[in-house]
Amino acid sequence: MARTSPLHWVGVIFLLIASILLLVTTISAPVIGDIAILKVMLTNQSALRNSSVTFGTFGHCVLDVAPAATDQDYCYPKSVGYSPAAVMAQIDGTGFSEAASASADGLTYAMILHPIACGIAFIAFLLSIGAGVVGSLLGAVVAALAWIITLVAMAIDFALFGIIKDHVNGDGSGSNAYYSVGMWTILAAMVLLFLGMFIVLFTCFSARKERKRGGSYKNRGDVYDNGVGYNGGYNNTTTTTQATRTRRKRFGLF
Repeated sequence: MARTSPLHWVGVIFLLIASILLLVTTISAPVIGDIAILKVMLTNQSALRNSSVTFGTFGHCVLDVAPAATDQDYCYPKSVGYSPAAVMAQIDGTGFSEAASASADGLTYAMILHPIACGIAFIAFLLSIGAGVVGSLLGAVVAALAWIITLVAMAIDFALFGIIKDHVNGDGSGSNAYYSVGMWTILAAMVLLFLGMFIVLFTCFSARKERKRGGSYKNRGDVYDNGVGYNGGYNNTTTTTQATRTRRKRFGLF
């Protein structure tokens, strides 16, 4: 059946991979300091390495804190909502307008959508591997919800960290800000969620159509076997009736 076709399982795998990619974005700094949505390479005088700031879903980390020889990393406490503009102003002297700073700070609260989208995407994966057309249909609907949330979260991420990136790269300090792993994983998750949703929904309707077609053929077979339709090319009821009328005419019964 189409429900268990290879194409259906491709869609299911896409949903699983999307949930894993969203998890990577969710556990970015400060949960895992080396995973960032936006990374800022700072300028310093060390010959070993440059210090850097990694911004993630629930906060930020400062990596390779001076002295560089000690290879110290410091991650700040996790929180829903933080102040990336104030962090860069303090660490690198980056100047932000009041409007830019307030916008960036406010948008960080929306990054709670990362774990929400991750959880919903995983639920969509579980529903899609369930039995029957209903499970696939529910999986596609939940995947659509996860895709919408992921799309909104990604747009917010680009807007938020675009503000920080433009100010850091434009202030002439020499520091370099760029999108990192966490941004590209949420982008890939958004694409895979859309593809997985479409594939699961398509195979769901294909399975339903095939089931209806199979039921129609079965009903016709039941009619034939009961002698109402044709059996071996002859209609049993009609043939018997005609034979009876022939006998009655032969013996003058009517």
